[in-house]
Amino acid sequence: MAAETVKNKVKDLILSNEKILDEVLNIIIQHKKSLEIDSSDILLFDKELAELVFERPKQALPIADEAVKEVVEEKDPETARRLRRFYFRVKGSPYSTPLRRLRSDHIGRLIRVEGIVTRQTPPKHFLYRALYRCTQCGYELELLQELEKHVEPPSRCPRCGASKSFVLVTELSQYIDWQKLIVQERPEELPPGQLPRSIEVVLLDDLVDSVKPGDIVSITGILDLTLSELKKGRPPILNSFLNAVHLESTNKELVEDITKEDEKRIVELSRRPDVRDLIVRSIAPSIYGHEEIKEAIACLLFGGNEVVYPDGVRVRGDIHVLLVGDPGTAKSQLLKFVAKVAPRAVYTTGKGSSAAGLTAAVVRDKITGDFYLEAGALVLADKGVAVIDEIDKMDAKDRVAIHEAMEQQTVSISKAGIVATLNARAAVLAAANPAFGRYLPNRTVAENIDLPVSLLSRFDLIFVVRDEPQEDFDKAVASHILDLHAGYLPESFKDIIKPDLLRKYIIYARRYVKPQLGEDAKERIKQFYLEMRKRYQGPGTAIAITARQLEALIRLTLAEAKMRLSPLATAEDAERAVRLYLAFLKSVGIDMESGAVDIDSVMTGVPASRREAYIKLAEVIKRLEEAVKGPVKVEALLDEAEKAGVPRAEAQRLIELMVRNGELYTPRPGYVKRINA
Repeated sequence: MAAETVKNKVKDLILSNEKILDEVLNIIIQHKKSLEIDSSDILLFDKELAELVFERPKQALPIADEAVKEVVEEKDPETARRLRRFYFRVKGSPYSTPLRRLRSDHIGRLIRVEGIVTRQTPPKHFLYRALYRCTQCGYELELLQELEKHVEPPSRCPRCGASKSFVLVTELSQYIDWQKLIVQERPEELPPGQLPRSIEVVLLDDLVDSVKPGDIVSITGILDLTLSELKKGRPPILNSFLNAVHLESTNKELVEDITKEDEKRIVELSRRPDVRDLIVRSIAPSIYGHEEIKEAIACLLFGGNEVVYPDGVRVRGDIHVLLVGDPGTAKSQLLKFVAKVAPRAVYTTGKGSSAAGLTAAVVRDKITGDFYLEAGALVLADKGVAVIDEIDKMDAKDRVAIHEAMEQQTVSISKAGIVATLNARAAVLAAANPAFGRYLPNRTVAENIDLPVSLLSRFDLIFVVRDEPQEDFDKAVASHILDLHAGYLPESFKDIIKPDLLRKYIIYARRYVKPQLGEDAKERIKQFYLEMRKRYQGPGTAIAITARQLEALIRLTLAEAKMRLSPLATAEDAERAVRLYLAFLKSVGIDMESGAVDIDSVMTGVPASRREAYIKLAEVIKRLEEAVKGPVKVEALLDEAEKAGVPRAEAQRLIELMVRNGELYTPRPGYVKRINA
C-alpha cells in the first residue's frame, strides 16, 4: 500500500470516529503529543490498514504519525507548530503474548505484553536526526538515526569529495528523550520451579518516566533486534528488545478480571448471614483449628481503608500480623496458603533476604555503567501482601528496612547518587520461632522472640501458637491429618469457598467496598478503649491499650465490614474486632507477674511490674561503670543488683533483654558495657 494511501486511510479513521475526534481535541487542549487509538477501532475500520499496522508497524506507524500531525494542524496550527512531533499510539494488539512465549515469529510485529517493571534507567537523549557538516566545504547533510544501531557519519562528502570530513553539529541535530525499562513476568504467572523471564523495553519521548519500578504494565510495542551486536568475528546471535508504542500502568492491586458471572456469585455469597465464618473456614482448611488466627489473616487479606487527614498525614489501612509459635504448628503452611490466595503476594524468608532484596537495590548497568533502581520484595508487593517467614532469623541490619515499610509504607533509598522514595503499601504477614526453641509462658513476648520491640510494636496483631498436649484436640488433629492422607475429605472441607473464587471475592471487596464507621461501631470501640484505659491505676502500673491499638481496632472493624461487602461498619463488626484484639492480648499482652493486661510487654518489652527493677539495674550499671571506668563484670553486677533489691535471676534476665535491645553489649565474655557510655 502506498504511503499516501495509508496516510489518507488513517485520516479517514480519525475524522470518521467521534471517539477518536474527541481525543484529538483533548490532546490539543492538554498539549499532548500522543493520540491513543484502540486496536479494535482499527480492525473494525479497515482490515487492510489493520494488517499493515500489526504486521509491518515500522513502515506504517511513522506515516500514521504524520497523518495525526496533519489533522492537528488543520484543527490548531499553533499547537502543531509548538509540539512539532505527534504519535499514533495503538493500544492493544491481536498478538497478545506472555513474556516467556516471545519467539522469532514476533520480530517486527506489533505485540502486546504484560509484566512488572523491575528496573529503570534515568532518562537519556536519543539522537533522532543527526546534522553533519563538511569541514572542507561547509556542505550540510541530515540523517535519520535508528535505535540500537551504531552512529556512522557519511564517509565521503557528495559535493567536494573529501573523505572523513563530516562532523556532527550537536546544536542543530534533533533529540528525543529515551529510557530503558526491564519488564519481568508477574510472580503469580510463573510456572512452578521456573526463573522469571524479562525483556528490555525502550520508551521514547512522552512515554519516558510514565511508570516506575514495581508498577504492573501492559505494553504494546514493536519487537526489534539490537543490531549493534552484529560485529565481525562475532556469532550472528542477537538479543531482542521492545520498542514501546503504547504503555499503560494497570491497577496494581487487582490485575484479574472479574466476569459478570463471578460478580453474581460474589454478591450471592455476601448475602449469606454467616459469610464471615465461611471466609474464615475457607482459609487453609487443611489446617485444623486456629480459628482466631485464620480470622486475623482474613482481616489482613481484606484490609482497612487508607485515610489521609486534612493536614496531609497518611494513616495506613493495611493490617500487619505476626505469628509466633512452637515448631510444627503449621505456621509456614498458613503463610504459603496466603501467598497463594492473596491477589498479589510476595513470599520471602528471613535468612534468604537482605535489606536491598526487601526494599530496593541500586544496580549498575553492564553496558553503560549507569546506576539504576531495582525493586525489591516489599516494593513488588505494593498494594498486596508481603509474606515473610522466619523473620527472627534475619540479620539486624537487614531488618531495619522493614520498619519504614510497615509504618510509613514507603521505602527510601539514598545510595550511589540515587535518592528516591518508592511505595511499599503492603500488609505484612510474618512468622517467627521462639528464641528458646519453645515458647516460655513465664516470659514476655519480647523475650520469647528474637525481634526488637520497635518492630514488634508495629504489628497490629501478634498470635502465639503453642503446642500443648490436650487429649481431645490431639485426637481431632490426628483424625484430620490421617483423613487427608487417606484421601477422604475431612469435615472442614464440606462448606468452603474455593481458593480461586475467594481470591476474586477479595479483589472485588478491595476494589469496590470502602466501608465507613457507623455511629454504633464508633461507640463500641470508644467504650472498649476507655474501659481498657481505666485499668491504669497511676504511675508504675500497667497500661492496657494505646492510641496505636485504637487505630488497629478501627482497621479490623472496617476489614470485618468488607468481608460482608457492607458500606457501613456496625457494632457487630466492632464486637468481632474487639474479640480478636482481646485474643491477641490474652495471647501476648498479659503481664506474667501481676496477671494484668499490659500492652507495654509488647510495645517496650518491659512490663510495668518489671520496670522498677529495670530502672534500678540501669542505675547500678551506670554507677559501676563510673567506678571501674570500663566494662562491668557480670558477677559483680548481679551482686550489686541483689543488694539494690533486684533478685539475681531477674537481674540476669534483664541483662539479656538489654543486650538484645541494643542497650548493652559484651566487649568480652563475662563483661557488659552500655552502648552510649
